[in-house]
Amino acid sequence: MTATAVAERENGTNPLLARDIRALRKSRGLTLVETALRLGRSVGWLSQVERGLSVPSLGDLRAIASAFSVPISLFFTHEVPREQERGVVVRAGSRRPLGTSESGLVEELLSPDLGGSFELIRSEFAPGAALEEASLRDTEEAGYVVSGRFDIEIGGVWHSLGAGDSFRFKDKTHRWRNPGKVPTVVIWVVSPPVY
Repeated sequence: MTATAVAERENGTNPLLARDIRALRKSRGLTLVETALRLGRSVGWLSQVERGLSVPSLGDLRAIASAFSVPISLFFTHEVPREQERGVVVRAGSRRPLGTSESGLVEELLSPDLGGSFELIRSEFAPGAALEEASLRDTEEAGYVVSGRFDIEIGGVWHSLGAGDSFRFKDKTHRWRNPGKVPTVVIWVVSPPVY
C-alpha cells in the first residue's frame, strides 16, 4: 500500500470516489444545487463529497447511484497497476473503501469486479453499529468473522459469533449488529453480486 493510500485511509478521504461523483454530475449537466435537491442533501455536503473532504455513507452512495441511474458497483472500481491483473487480482492498496466509520460500516470489494457469479466483500463494522431493519435479498450469502464479535439475525433467529465463526443463508431476512467495543471484520460472499 502506498504512503498516499495509507494517509487517505487514515483520513477517511477517497479522491477516486470524489472524482467519480463529480464526473457523473457534470456528465449529466447538473449543478451542485440540482444534484443536492435530488439527493435530499445540502449543497455544502455534496461539495465536500466532490472535493474529497467528506465520504458518503453506503446509503448516500445508493442514493447517488439511483439519482444517476448507475449501479453502486461503479463506486467499487479500483485502479489496476498492471494490465495483466485486470479482472484477476486486487491489490490491498488499490481497494476502494465505501462508507465511513461514522456510518458504522465500511466495505471493500475484494473481487476484481462484479462480472462473476458472486462478490467477495470485506466489511468492517464499528462498535455498536447495527442494521436496524431486516433486509431481504434474492441471494445466497455466507460470511466468515475475521475479528471481533458479530451478531446476525437470520430468518428471525439471532446468532452470536466470534472470530473464526462463519454463517450461510439463502433468501432469508437478516440484520446484524456489532455488540463489542472494537471493530468487527467479516469477509462476506454474496451470490449473485448485488452491488
